[in-house]
Amino acid sequence: MATQFTGTIRLVRLALRRDRIQLPVWLLALIALQAIAASSVLGLYPTDEDLLSIAIATAQSPVALATNGLISGYSAGAVLASQIVMPLSLGAALMSSLLVVRHTRQNEETGRAELVEAAVVGRKALLTAALIVAVAANAVLAISSVVVLMAQGLPPGGSLAIGLGIASVGISFAGIAAVTSQVTDGARTANGLAGAALAAAFVLRAVGDMSGTVVEGGTRVISGFASWLSPIGWAEQIRPYDDNAWWVLGLPAVFTLVTVALAFLLTERRDFGAGLVATRRGPARASRSLPTPLGAAWRIQRGILFWWGVGIGFIALVYGAVGDQIDDFLGEGDQVAEAMEKLGGGTSDMVDAYFATIFGTMAIAVAAYAVQALLRMRAEEVAGRLEPVLATAVGRPRWLSSHVVVVAAGVVALQLLTGAAMGLAYGLVTADVPGNVADLSVAALVFVPAILVVAAIAVLLFGGLPLWASGLSWATLALCLLFGLLGPLLGLPDFIRDLSPFSHVPPLPAAAVTAAPLMWLAAIAVALAATGAALFRRRDLVM
Repeated sequence: MATQFTGTIRLVRLALRRDRIQLPVWLLALIALQAIAASSVLGLYPTDEDLLSIAIATAQSPVALATNGLISGYSAGAVLASQIVMPLSLGAALMSSLLVVRHTRQNEETGRAELVEAAVVGRKALLTAALIVAVAANAVLAISSVVVLMAQGLPPGGSLAIGLGIASVGISFAGIAAVTSQVTDGARTANGLAGAALAAAFVLRAVGDMSGTVVEGGTRVISGFASWLSPIGWAEQIRPYDDNAWWVLGLPAVFTLVTVALAFLLTERRDFGAGLVATRRGPARASRSLPTPLGAAWRIQRGILFWWGVGIGFIALVYGAVGDQIDDFLGEGDQVAEAMEKLGGGTSDMVDAYFATIFGTMAIAVAAYAVQALLRMRAEEVAGRLEPVLATAVGRPRWLSSHVVVVAAGVVALQLLTGAAMGLAYGLVTADVPGNVADLSVAALVFVPAILVVAAIAVLLFGGLPLWASGLSWATLALCLLFGLLGPLLGLPDFIRDLSPFSHVPPLPAAAVTAAPLMWLAAIAVALAATGAALFRRRDLVM
């Protein structure tokens, strides 16, 4: 007898078949990031004195607490957990939310779901299959984490705590994406809402950790209340290799059950193919720019840019508002100064080091916007909307260049927003708004060429390897985060750090601007994008 879950197992097999490339790339990238980070941390801090120094420096640095994570003790495992739990949790959350939206809302948007449900398939089978695959992917990630960490000689209990904590974040955001997929009638908007939830979780966790209290000789931070409102904060509160507080795992478990139950309830309250919130009607007449490739690209991309702008602007205001308190937070310890010099490009000015580090972090976020926006081209291709456009007088190079121009302009706009918002907040507390807005806006714009290199790699992959484009583009961004932003703290060799374009950006305001590396980065970005356009012009459209 057919039920609402009939066909779930076959849909799981179909989803795994469809993600046979993309999902392994995600998992391998996250596991490799963890393995490299573990090896680097253990090699960089071989003695108890070294571990104690970095633990104290991290606990006293709001920059380290915001960009890395919570510190809880000075064992090798505890120091490692403070470095990897937060970035890996972000990666797991992004992997899971994109996966669930892809196999639910995107399937309805492209018409695949209608064909599937014409067979003997239950109403809730698609969503159930997507959630099963997401849980399985996070389970593989957790098991792999335990194996990698134990291979480094770390205790099994703490290794299991890290693996389960990271997986719990991924599964929590699978539940969030299941809800957003029911609320909207477009995959782009569903991904945007899930991304906004991820940004909110990051901000809550960062604010909670930065406002925490340092105890136990300066090696342990008791987070503020805001951290307990974030799934990422829950993963940190397990405190691997210290408390191993297993009871905290009950919070994401309950959260996931609630969100999944809500998602299933919403499937019964909406029509197939529609969202719970109906799309409003557009104007009766199209603007003059809409029939043009550039106007159409702007119409497609503007929603992504808006939501990223809201999140980035808010985060920049928060970071700017605490800039004048850095010296008080850090104190005068040599250990703290040494850690901040690594984060801030070698400067001894703690405020400059703080802003240099934050700009690097925000540049990674803007690069994530660029990757998501450019992968929208692949979504247009898969949905079948690209082929009718190319059947007109619009050629492939013109269509692709329109999206690239809009995204490049969006990168510049978001970097300006980052610098201006941070400068405004910092200027209000230091009584110099115009000067700080101008200086920090310039410091933010310096990262534009490096961001465009990451964007150009996404264009190259879309043009040459469309089936692999999504997974490899996000993997590239993850490696840039590891090599460029975390490289100095992890003690990675220079030749590895140089693989990230962000390693070649002068860390303003802690250093002077040098034009040569920026020009080289811009030239590389142009060359990669041009190669991607040439490959796209020659290949067949791939559904």
